[in-house]
Amino acid sequence: MQSQNKILDDMAKVASSAMGVAAGMRSEVEARFREQLERVLSQMDLVPREEFDAMKAVAVAAREGQEALAEQVAALEQRLAALEAAQKAPKKAAPKGAGKAGEPPAGDG
Repeated sequence: MQSQNKILDDMAKVASSAMGVAAGMRSEVEARFREQLERVLSQMDLVPREEFDAMKAVAVAAREGQEALAEQVAALEQRLAALEAAQKAPKKAAPKGAGKAGEPPAGDG
C-alpha cells in the first residue's frame, strides 16, 4: 500500500511541477509577445490617443467654423442679389416705347 501512495505522491509531484513549468512558460510567452508587440508598434510611428483626440477637436471646430462661414456667405449673396434686383427695378419701370421727347415710339413705323 505504501508503494502505491509513493507512486501517487511521485505522480502528484510530477504533475505539480509540470503545471509550474506550464505557468512559467505561459508568463514567458506573454512577456515575449508583449515585447514584440511594443517593438512593432513603436516602429509604426502611431499617434498617442491624447494627440488624436486633440486633433479631432481641432478638426471639428474647423468644420463648424467653415459651415458658419458658408452660411454667412450665402446670406451675403442673398443680400447682394436683392440689392442688385432693387437697382435694376427702376430702370425697367420706364415705359417700353418711350424715347426722347417728341419722337414716336419705336416699332410703329
